Amino acid sequence: MTTKRGIVSGTKMTGTVSVTVERYAMHPIYRKQFRVSKAFLVDPNGIEVGKGDEVEITECRPISKRKHFKITKVIKTAPRTDEMHEEEGVEEAMHRGKDPKDVQETQDSKETSISFDSSSKT
Repeated sequence: MTTKRGIVSGTKMTGTVSVTVERYAMHPIYRKQFRVSKAFLVDPNGIEVGKGDEVEITECRPISKRKHFKITKVIKTAPRTDEMHEEEGVEEAMHRGKDPKDVQETQDSKETSISFDSSSKT
């Protein structure tokens, strides 16, 4: 059975992940090594993996037309980002270099300027 090591490059499919495996090949004329990568569709085999994890995959019976590998173990996990931390980072980047008082004042002025008074129309 063939065993390969690669990095998970996609997890958007149900019951399938995409793993990119890199290897080095020698150019026939120039005799220089260059990197070649190939993406395999892999069955996660009940293991929770995320994008960026380094995994070991092993060849198995054909599961579908293009899927004939299973994940045997996770070698290294990539750091996970929480959605709340991402939103805080975006908010911080939007207001970088500004005084927090000015940011609060501009937000308050936007809220007051948007309000309309329906009784003033005649």
